Amino acid sequence: MNITVDSLRKRFGRTVALDGMSFAVEPGQVTGFVGPNGAGKSTTMRVILGLDRADSGSALVSGRPYRSLDRPLCQVGSLLDAGALQPGRTARNHLLWLAHSQGLPGSRVDAVLEQAGLTAVARRRAGGFSLGMRQRLGIAAAMLGDPPAVMLDEPFNGMDPEGIIWMRGFLRSLAAEGRAVLLSSHLMSELEGVADHVVVAGRGRTIADASIGRLLADTTRGRVVVRTADPAAKPALTEAGATVTEDSSGTLTVTGLPAEAVVTALNRSGIAFSEVAARRTSLEEAYLELTRDAVEFRAEEAR
Repeated sequence: MNITVDSLRKRFGRTVALDGMSFAVEPGQVTGFVGPNGAGKSTTMRVILGLDRADSGSALVSGRPYRSLDRPLCQVGSLLDAGALQPGRTARNHLLWLAHSQGLPGSRVDAVLEQAGLTAVARRRAGGFSLGMRQRLGIAAAMLGDPPAVMLDEPFNGMDPEGIIWMRGFLRSLAAEGRAVLLSSHLMSELEGVADHVVVAGRGRTIADASIGRLLADTTRGRVVVRTADPAAKPALTEAGATVTEDSSGTLTVTGLPAEAVVTALNRSGIAFSEVAARRTSLEEAYLELTRDAVEFRAEEAR
């Protein structure tokens, strides 16, 4: 089962929330969904689940709109808001209510409580749960129908270190079982460790749609790190045709010349260096570069 988003457009009054958003979530992999605040991620997920109606375009689950699915929790499991629960209900009763709505047995409730690590607190009122525990309860609810597709919006929020480690393994296990997983998160370091594919959104449209490896390779291409104490290195490399930037530690980042040509230029000028290496960009750096012109809310830099 896959999820396909095709040319979604959506306005809220004068605000353009979606401006042609398109991508696909394929089975057997975790697809990271990232973008600045206001990029349209939450609206896209709400449209997929039929909570908002698009002005045009389509969002389909295995070729069908969500609203036409039989027993939808058995097709798509989702967590959009960990606080969307009745605080007076116990965790188990919250899940039982959802299970009965889909004709699922109580045994599934006990199974997902154990899967999410909530068996010991199953009879506690959910209103007293921490954010991390509510996230686990939301994930348990998403897994009630043992769905082949799963959508999670910021599931790492509120998780303690043990919870984050559990979440990483949980997400990888979902993909290994052949499920299609759409994961929205602002934590690039966590996404880089679990996602196979990434969709970068900005101003309501898709900026990038590629595997993690391809995205990092495309962003890294042509960047070389040079470590040297010789102040003549920067002008020498510039003269050789490179563009050179220097950070606060004195490390040079060179573009426009491959590593071999950088070494040749330094040797020709008699400049000693301790390192010349092709630079591997992190997902966070790639994301910041891709969304540089798509950020709506930018704070003043600290001095």
